[in-house]
Amino acid sequence: MAKFFNSAGPCDPAIHYMLPPEERLPDLEVLIAQRGYFVVHAPRQTGKTTLFRALASRLTAGGLYTALYVSCEMGQSRDGDVEFAVDGVLGAIELGGSGLPSALRPPGRSAFAEAEPQTRLRRYLTAWAESCPLPLVLFLDELDALIGDGLISVLRQLRHGYPDRPLHFPQSVALIGLRDVRYYRLTLDPEVAPFGTSSPFNIKIESLRLRNFTAEEVARLYAQHEEEQGQAFEPAATRLAWEMSRGQPWLVNALARQALVIVGPDRSIDVAAMEKAREALVQRRDTHLDSLIDRLREKRVRRVIEPILAGDLPGKTCWTTTSVSSAIWVWSKKGKAGSKSPIPSTAKSCPGHSRRSPKTRCR
Repeated sequence: MAKFFNSAGPCDPAIHYMLPPEERLPDLEVLIAQRGYFVVHAPRQTGKTTLFRALASRLTAGGLYTALYVSCEMGQSRDGDVEFAVDGVLGAIELGGSGLPSALRPPGRSAFAEAEPQTRLRRYLTAWAESCPLPLVLFLDELDALIGDGLISVLRQLRHGYPDRPLHFPQSVALIGLRDVRYYRLTLDPEVAPFGTSSPFNIKIESLRLRNFTAEEVARLYAQHEEEQGQAFEPAATRLAWEMSRGQPWLVNALARQALVIVGPDRSIDVAAMEKAREALVQRRDTHLDSLIDRLREKRVRRVIEPILAGDLPGKTCWTTTSVSSAIWVWSKKGKAGSKSPIPSTAKSCPGHSRRSPKTRCR
C-alpha cells in the first residue's frame, strides 16, 4: 500500500508520511530518568498520541522500564463524579496494560473495588509498582477531559503517591492534553474559570509544549511523497504551506492531502493547488477547525483574540495576515459562528494608525 498524508488520528510509519516524533521533544527520556512528573500540552492533531505511543513501546522494548500510554477520556462525566473518573482511569490502564508482557501487566482493578475512590487509584498504582520487576512510566493522555472533583481526586492521588516512587509508585508520569494544569477546567462550561493554579499537581518539574514543524521539517515531510511517488511539491508551494499553517501538523498534512486530490497523480503541486486546498479546508470546516472555535469561546482566549479581530490594540499596532488559521470562522458578538475574520500571524508597530481592520496591511 502506498503511503499517504494522515489527517485523522495517530500516525503509523508503515502507511503514513511522517517525521520521527521525538525530534520535537528530545529531552523526555532525561525527565524520565530523573523520575520526573511532567506535563505536555499542545492543540489537537499535533502528534502527541503518535509521540507517546511510540515512546512507550520503545522504552518497554528497551528493557529498562515498563511504559504504558493510555487515554483517560472515558473518565469524563458531566458532574465530575469522583468514582466515575477514577474507574475510568483505572479501566484505561487495565485495558492498555493487557498488551504488555504478562510479567509487566497491571493487576485487575476488581481487586480494588472496595477501596474508597479517593484512594483507589493510588492503591492500584502502588500494587502495580510493587509487583512489576521494572520501574513504571505512565503517559496519561486526555487527562484534561476530566473535570471537577473527579479531576482533582486523580491529581491528588498522583501527588500523594509521588514521594514513594519508584519502588512503590510509578517512577515517572506525564500528563498529556490540550492545556497546562493551571488551565484544566472544573466544568464543561467554557465560561467557568479554570484552576488558575498548578497546586493540585505541584510536583511537576516541567510543562512542555509540543512545537509545530519548522519550515525545513515541512519540506522534509513533503519530500517523502516525491521520493515514494515521483510527484513533486514545488518549492514555492511548500513555502506557502508553511506560511499558511506555521507548521501546525494537522494543517500541514491536510493541505498536502487536499492539494493531491485537486491536482491528481500526474502534475506537480504548485502554489495554485495549495491555495485551492486552503479554500477547500475553510469551506469544509473539518473537525479540528471547529475545535479551534470552541477554544475561542473560552474567556481567557477571547480576551486576547477579540481586540486583535477588532484592530483595537494598545500601542497602535497593525497586523499582517499570512496564516491559514485566519480562515477559521469566528463567533459573532452573540457567541455564534458567523463572520469570517482573519487571525493575524505577525504584527509590527505602525504609528499613526490607532484602529485598523485586521485585513489591512501596513504600508
